[in-house]
Amino acid sequence: MIKLNVLIIDDDEITLKLLDMILANNLYIASITTAKDGLEAMEILERRFDINLILLDIYMPRLDGFEFLNNFKQRKYLQDIPIIAISTDISQRQKALEFGVYDFIVKPISKKSLNKFIKKIANALG
Repeated sequence: MIKLNVLIIDDDEITLKLLDMILANNLYIASITTAKDGLEAMEILERRFDINLILLDIYMPRLDGFEFLNNFKQRKYLQDIPIIAISTDISQRQKALEFGVYDFIVKPISKKSLNKFIKKIANALG
């Protein structure tokens, strides 16, 4: 079984804490790293080559989720990292999927559905 090093990209402290609590006891998670926006996330990905799952909020300052996805797609060495987009706005689902995200979760985040995705990704990578 592979353990995932997760990068959570979200500007909302409450969401970051919620995701951290959900993932903290998940057997498939090795580590959790956080970024407050897409720009900080790109900086992390430039120096951390062990990240193998990204949880991405769509609406953020500086570099939002779609701008992040655009930058992400330009870096071929990152292409194998699955991304789960997260937003309160379900209308952004189709656009996110067109950008190539693995899946889309609507806030408020369900522990059960997130853990289901984590298990599926860990098994696919393992």
